[in-house]
Amino acid sequence: MVAITGASGSIYGIRLLRELPGEKILVISETAKKIIPRETGMSVKDVEALADKVFEDDDLFASISSGSFRYDCMFVAPCSESSVAKFASGVSDTLISRAVSVCMKEGRKVILVVRETPKSAIMLENELKLARCGVVIMDANPGFYPGPRSVDDMVKFVVGRCLDTAGISHELYRRWE
Repeated sequence: MVAITGASGSIYGIRLLRELPGEKILVISETAKKIIPRETGMSVKDVEALADKVFEDDDLFASISSGSFRYDCMFVAPCSESSVAKFASGVSDTLISRAVSVCMKEGRKVILVVRETPKSAIMLENELKLARCGVVIMDANPGFYPGPRSVDDMVKFVVGRCLDTAGISHELYRRWE
């Protein structure tokens, strides 16, 4: 499952949708729907077409809002610090925040590609709280040892690290030698 929230960096969620094997479920926040065309030149419909199933963020009756619905891993990419704060506080007022809450209570892997800098003490405390609950905090920080030559190379590195963390094989970047 991929959720795209209203932080800069929607390309991370889009690239994950392109790279993930198997059935892909997508939820896009209302703010992200405004950011996607500005940052990528893609329409929301183009992004939705990359998924097998799409839910609206206000659909709290969607199957993914229940712990009985099975999926392997949830990526929130990019993840706004506002979303991090909701997740850390247990606020489940959108489908994205409810799905994260369900993953946490069910012991499923949650990977947040946080896209904010610098960070305040409150942001760091929220991330620490989630990390202590087993959530993976994956800041969108590309490595430079693979010798990136383009923005796409840097995106592939971050997405590749997400896939590594989820145990999914890929060849998106050259590994440390």
